[in-house]
Amino acid sequence: MFVPVVDKNQHPLMPTKPSRARRWIESGKATPFWDNGIFCVRLNVDPSDTEFQEIAVGVDPGSKKEGFTVKSESHTYLNVQADAHNQVGKKVEKRRELRRGRRSRKCPNRKNRTNRLANRERIPAGTRARWEWKLRILEWFSKLYPITHVCVEDIRAETKQYQKKWNQSFSPLEVGKQWFYTEVQKRWELLTLQGWETQAIRDSLGLKKSSKKLSEAFEAHCVDSWCLAYHTVGGASPPDYIDLMCVSPIPIIRRELHRQNPQKGGKRPRYGGTTFKGLVKNTLVKHVKHGLTRIGGFGKQGISLYSLEGKRLCQNAKIADCKVLTRLNFNYRSGVSSPA
Repeated sequence: MFVPVVDKNQHPLMPTKPSRARRWIESGKATPFWDNGIFCVRLNVDPSDTEFQEIAVGVDPGSKKEGFTVKSESHTYLNVQADAHNQVGKKVEKRRELRRGRRSRKCPNRKNRTNRLANRERIPAGTRARWEWKLRILEWFSKLYPITHVCVEDIRAETKQYQKKWNQSFSPLEVGKQWFYTEVQKRWELLTLQGWETQAIRDSLGLKKSSKKLSEAFEAHCVDSWCLAYHTVGGASPPDYIDLMCVSPIPIIRRELHRQNPQKGGKRPRYGGTTFKGLVKNTLVKHVKHGLTRIGGFGKQGISLYSLEGKRLCQNAKIADCKVLTRLNFNYRSGVSSPA
């Protein structure tokens, strides 16, 4: 595994070996830090070499799991398997049901207004969230590695050729990917491959893909993302690094004006919200008893702490017992390097 390196101004440089990073830290030339579960170093002196190799990110989209690989011609730097962001559509639908239910009751509410989004070209909220999630991961990579290319496995959904405007949004996959491609081209050089082309590359290298698509293993999805990056920058085969890092979006409940079920006595309790006494949800803290945890919520007796795997540890932790470290953008955990 290679360690990401950034300069004094947080600009990414070429990664280095752990042994060299250790010598830099011991001599005071670099300062260590963590970025969402990845160990990095920040140079305190000017870099001796500013030449960069081409670094590509292979992206294998999926409906439930997705694969990302950061690779240069010489080495594989990172393999990430991400859970797809697929809950926004259901939440938007539930919000609409609750809003319509409030209007049918005899309670103060604003009058219904015309749909301001009608007859406008737009991306549905659930579709946009799916592709924005991929873009967020790529932007996270770009802060640690000097990325030059992004290679995506092109997904296709056949639409019927009718002369109707609604057909343009018939397939959310087609609409979302075109927006995603446009945003990627603004930052990096974009390449796309079809699914059969990815399979041909994988077969020519003698790599096998696991049939267990939900397993947290390199062979589930990252084998395809590695092949996409290999096709872009080349290199040696088989992969020199197959350890896996798994990430998933953090569900954030900001607020709910009306709870789904009536409350006893008609009093609305506190629900949602992202801040409490200067602390923000999803902040990584070090607790005296539970160690590294993240803040998941706030209550009357204290704050709720969750493990990095998403399991709730307690609901009454004291702020004085927690040391604030950094803000988390998503949950992360280690995977396995072979099929489960």
